[in-house]
Amino acid sequence: MLTAPNVVSCIRFLLLPGLLGLAWFGRDRLFLLVLTLSLLTDLLDGQLARWLNQRTELGAKLDSWADLATWLALPLCGWWLRPEALRQEALWLTGGVGFFLASVGFGFLKYRRLISYHTWGAKILVGVMGVAVWAFFAGAPGWIFRGVMPLVGLSAIEEMLITAVLPAWQSNVPSFWHALKYRRQSSAANRP
Repeated sequence: MLTAPNVVSCIRFLLLPGLLGLAWFGRDRLFLLVLTLSLLTDLLDGQLARWLNQRTELGAKLDSWADLATWLALPLCGWWLRPEALRQEALWLTGGVGFFLASVGFGFLKYRRLISYHTWGAKILVGVMGVAVWAFFAGAPGWIFRGVMPLVGLSAIEEMLITAVLPAWQSNVPSFWHALKYRRQSSAANRP
């Protein structure tokens, strides 16, 4: 349980109060430094798990919960640090957060737990979103999110489709195509 990737995921949890506190007190430069560390830990935990052959269900859950907590805290941090820029992009951001929550909520409804698919699309999205969020908090205009939010929608739709077709909860499902394959395998295994 105490593997390097899990420790890195836990570090992201520990950075969260720092992010919130620094944003609350308007310490934008220090906030950007802690945000950078948080984004790097998000990249590092999965890489370590693969490199060290330490991919576990617990690790997938820790990573997913750390992602959820961090990504839900960032709009609040943005409100405290750059409220005017956030207000101008409220429609786009609300749409993105809505898609994200719909995907998470659908998974909770079906499986009674957080989905932990870590799809290829979600990995690309995290990279693009990480750059956009970092740039936003570094002073870039808020419209940077307009190009990212459609990706949030596509990723959420893929995750909802995966949830719809998988008969049981499963972590680390790379794509909808893989989910269909897993479903066929599960159906074949359950036939008499």
